[in-house]
Amino acid sequence: MTYQMTSDQQGIRDAVLRICEEFDDEFWLNRDREGGFPHELHQKLARDGWLGIAIPEEYGGAGLGIVDAAIMMQAIAESGGGNSAASAIHMNIFGLNPVVKFGTEDQKKTYLPPLVAGEQKACFGVTEPTTGLDTTKLKTRAVRQGDRYVVHGQKVWISTAQVADKILLLARTTPLEEVRKPTEGLSLFYTDLDRTFVTVSEIEKMGRKCVDSNELFIDGLPIPAEDLIGEEGQGFRQILHGLNPERVLIAAEAVGIGRNALRRAADYANERVVFGRPVGQNQGVQHPLAACWAELEAANLMAMNAGALYDAGKPCGNEANAGKYLAGEAAVKATQTAQLTFGGFGYAKEYHVERLVREAILFRIAPVTPQLVLSFIAEHALGLPKSY
Repeated sequence: MTYQMTSDQQGIRDAVLRICEEFDDEFWLNRDREGGFPHELHQKLARDGWLGIAIPEEYGGAGLGIVDAAIMMQAIAESGGGNSAASAIHMNIFGLNPVVKFGTEDQKKTYLPPLVAGEQKACFGVTEPTTGLDTTKLKTRAVRQGDRYVVHGQKVWISTAQVADKILLLARTTPLEEVRKPTEGLSLFYTDLDRTFVTVSEIEKMGRKCVDSNELFIDGLPIPAEDLIGEEGQGFRQILHGLNPERVLIAAEAVGIGRNALRRAADYANERVVFGRPVGQNQGVQHPLAACWAELEAANLMAMNAGALYDAGKPCGNEANAGKYLAGEAAVKATQTAQLTFGGFGYAKEYHVERLVREAILFRIAPVTPQLVLSFIAEHALGLPKSY
């Protein structure tokens, strides 16, 4: 079996790269220094319909698959925008998949077109300060009161909440002690991020300054009952329909960052002359870069295979997690190797690789750590006892 882009998929990549060419290294260097959400990129991609690449056509999207979306997101990251560019866009791609799968017809007609058109932005509210990735232990509580739910709780590491209009929020509607299984009693809502009831506090972090990460303090947020997605108490099952696509997209983006770093390093190694010859002529420079290329491309094949399985309606949990793990590790190694190729200049912001080093690290950690990915694979692919 071989993986090769179709002519249509190559067209997606080429068209997206043309848009991204308008946002050069200096643009992203300034965003890295000063912050500020890249609205310009978001709007240009919306103008040409790319924000809805995986949204069904009847709701304004293109109706394409996760592989097509991964090719698009990889191009955005590979263009030089890195994690900053990709993170400004990818919530649109995977985030509302639970709405597509479980929302009512009215909900889909109401919620999806504004997102596709770039008129609204959304954030994804799952992780909490005291529970981390142990989603079944979430403490944010939504209590039904007549025709609405009232929510109290906290969320953390919520990307784009500073600029988001809406939030896809997971909260517990039935106390943990009252359910048969821990995965029951969680419900999913897509609703207004009403700052009258939600305090959004930005977290200063290592990189990706222009795409904010936040802690949310929710104090009595009223959510109309019609904003409940699917069946009450089944939110955990519903969000799983967003998690595997997210892992595929993250993997594709990580590969894109790694490729960009290797291209910069190879160009520099061809141009930089020391002791009368290009440093790239030395195997000590060549071999580490070549090994990184091989690891990135292998990770890309695993990620795209996972995306193809998802698009075919087949189980892909092992492959999606493996793709994310391999790509995260390969991207970190590739960016660090590229930085070393530049020598001392790799530490200077003007050469941009140090930004890619900082941004690649996030893809290794998030949205799930390497250790938990390996535990998942050990349990589900190898049949080993659950270790967590």
